[in-house]
Amino acid sequence: MKAFIFDLDGVICSTDELHYLAWKALADREGIPFDRVMGNRMRGVSRMACLEIMLEKANHSYTEEEKKEMADFKNSHYVALLDKLTEKDLSEEVRSTLQALRKMGYRIAIGSSSKNTPIILRKLGIYDWFDAVVDGNMITHSKPHPEVFLKAAKLLCLPPEECFVVEDAVAGIDAAKAGGFVSIGISDASRYEKADYKIHTFSDLLNIVK
Repeated sequence: MKAFIFDLDGVICSTDELHYLAWKALADREGIPFDRVMGNRMRGVSRMACLEIMLEKANHSYTEEEKKEMADFKNSHYVALLDKLTEKDLSEEVRSTLQALRKMGYRIAIGSSSKNTPIILRKLGIYDWFDAVVDGNMITHSKPHPEVFLKAAKLLCLPPEECFVVEDAVAGIDAAKAGGFVSIGISDASRYEKADYKIHTFSDLLNIVK
């Protein structure tokens, strides 16, 4: 194995709560019921796919133009919440583990459906740490399609079978498996039977590569 491809939200940093708050703000504006269960279903999928999940509980249909406005509202609210993000929001565990993997000679990349990935990485002060960054602006298909990870592997000039994918969402593990990668589940994905490896904390990655 020569590389690690990381999801961003819920793996490198905990911006999942900010996504939830932004979707909740939109749902409240539209009078649509929205809870944590629905929020968890949105993890690892594209913005428009998330919107469709939210609209399952809407009491009327929306035009494509209205849907675009709703997605833009959510993103603007989310970006406003991101303004408060700083380098202090990157845990020392994640920081030291990434540094250790790099020192061991592993290449590292980001494979995220979030279109705000570059903003987040720069606010955390780690954008330049990664050998490749693939985000939602660069893909057509969201997870569980493997496109985001396949593009990252291509930028790393490595075949999928030589790359670990680290994911916290079931859709991300399914995407990794579909692309021929070795998957590592953390958080919710650590309870998913299809994950090749299951870890409880980020630093457990070092136990896998000992």
